[in-house]
Amino acid sequence: MGERRLFGTDGVRGLANGELLTPELAVALSASAARVLAESDRSHRPVAVVGRDPRASGEMLEAAVVAGLTSAGADAVRVGVLPTPAVAYLVGALGADLGIMISASHNPMPDNGIKLFAAGGHKLPDALEIAVENGIDAAAARPTGAGIGRVRDLPDAAERYVGHLLAVTPAPLTGLRVVVDCAHGAASVVAPETYRKAGAEVIALNASPDGLNINDGVGSTHLGPLQAAVREHHADLGIAHDGDADRCLAVDASGAVIDGDQIMAVLAVAMHAAGELVENTLVATVMSNLGLHIAMREAGITLRTTAVGDRYVLEELRSGGFNLGGEQSGHVVLPRLSTTGDGLLTALRLMARMAATGSSLAQLASIVTPLPQVLLNVVVVDKAAVAGSAAVGEAVAAAQAELGDTGRVLLRPSGTEQLVRVMVEAPTTELAQATAARLAEVVAAAR
Repeated sequence: MGERRLFGTDGVRGLANGELLTPELAVALSASAARVLAESDRSHRPVAVVGRDPRASGEMLEAAVVAGLTSAGADAVRVGVLPTPAVAYLVGALGADLGIMISASHNPMPDNGIKLFAAGGHKLPDALEIAVENGIDAAAARPTGAGIGRVRDLPDAAERYVGHLLAVTPAPLTGLRVVVDCAHGAASVVAPETYRKAGAEVIALNASPDGLNINDGVGSTHLGPLQAAVREHHADLGIAHDGDADRCLAVDASGAVIDGDQIMAVLAVAMHAAGELVENTLVATVMSNLGLHIAMREAGITLRTTAVGDRYVLEELRSGGFNLGGEQSGHVVLPRLSTTGDGLLTALRLMARMAATGSSLAQLASIVTPLPQVLLNVVVVDKAAVAGSAAVGEAVAAAQAELGDTGRVLLRPSGTEQLVRVMVEAPTTELAQATAARLAEVVAAAR
């Protein structure tokens, strides 16, 4: 069927109006998506939900996407600036045939991206992504007259999404004071509103998007401002979102960072205690800290690991019927409540656990003791040669034997560059650094 050229692990992303992500591509891509995703059901005119984050380039790309959809005979429902998970939710709630989110997530402002959702709000499988790519250059009949798609706005889109989040929040957040860093992004309005309606006292931080300031030294990739604000306001916790709010990281009352591994552990233990965790299983990637593995084992919870990337976590969740998974980066998926990672949903569940137990975030997160982790990127000529090297294999085995159950070694080739990533976790930072440096030398010699 061909190979994926445009799509990465999370849609098409690049410098907006640069060589790749142009309005022309947005028109062609959305038109192809409308044709491919409506192929299975010709009984009605296809309907597409279109949302975006506040980047200035999103206005341009939204216009191009809508033009592409309608040129292929699909109706476009514009929902405006909303988080990625809101668009996914609305695709399902409206019974739409597809969804398009225009966002580059945590990337700097000049970048942008196009993410596609199939019916039900699910991310596209590989075969459909390739079919959409192949359809960009394919000749296709264009509808005319009444066959051209129509455009409408959905004024209550945010209200519907917030209502969904509140309906699945298990306990009121009464008594909690939270600072939320919105990264001047897509959740700048809905995150503070949702947390207030759920009962929390909310201090909104970096919630004034102007199209240019998204992710600029703020949000989930820059936690310093949030840590300072939590201490200044004597808050119980802080929540950090990225530009499209599909992620959630946290800081406790002291300002200590609570990462995705710790958040997943808190949610897993809560669901396990309530008998809600399917097969007592949590799904995470190979990059999750060994501390999470140890904590889950002690809690009687099985931890299944996947390759790095939320698409692989989603595939494992779907294939096994599991209902909790995610990444260390704070991208957490609760598939019975959302078809994709939802930072607001994650934050609500985390705060509900605090409210229900009366425990501080530090107390809840203490079930995980993260091991020191060192990650080295080694430039190589041939990743395959390194993977097949006997010397590298022996060095990895020796290092793992030396660490035993107290540490972990992982060698992972980069998906996009001639790099091999050497990751070592150990009881001390010094041991992790020394072990990683030794392995890096062996990898470099094998290139």
